[in-house]
Amino acid sequence: MKLAGKVAIVTGAASGFGRAIAERFVLEGASVIAADINGEGVRALAVGFGEKMVPVQADVSEKHDVDVMVRAATEAFGGIDIVVNNAGVTHRNRPLLEVEEAEFDRIYAVNVKSIYLSTIATVPKMERRGGGIIINVASTAGVRPRPGLTWYNGSKGAVITLTKSMAAELAAKNIASTPSIR
Repeated sequence: MKLAGKVAIVTGAASGFGRAIAERFVLEGASVIAADINGEGVRALAVGFGEKMVPVQADVSEKHDVDVMVRAATEAFGGIDIVVNNAGVTHRNRPLLEVEEAEFDRIYAVNVKSIYLSTIATVPKMERRGGGIIINVASTAGVRPRPGLTWYNGSKGAVITLTKSMAAELAAKNIASTPSIR
């Protein structure tokens, strides 16, 4: 089991890639905090994994919710080794001038600010454990932008760039940071 003894937080875990990542991590031996704004979804997911998975309802764009998620990991499993920042949102494909400011703000809050919040909350805990890894899920939209998704494309480009910068800065702390482009 490749992840035996590791503690992971996976955001956006109620469905899609996040759900698959959370499930696979447990099957590989990790203890997982499955976090999602969809509390019902993560609770349903966790039922099949017993004590190895703890569901947490969290809006990753809110500092308080991120702090609750991190506290759940340390209380349930004693620390954090891996963070998978998978939660993400987009807007309906349409011209950039038609995207409302509130939609723009939500895209950047969930896709970019959430990485800032989780990094600030988890890096000190990873340092105490001797290191860790932060995986930030990006998108091909960040490297091959498509018309009609300008603001989403930009948020995923930001994820890729900030992840590379995080890798350079956190390497001295034995914390890796890598983008996962899907």
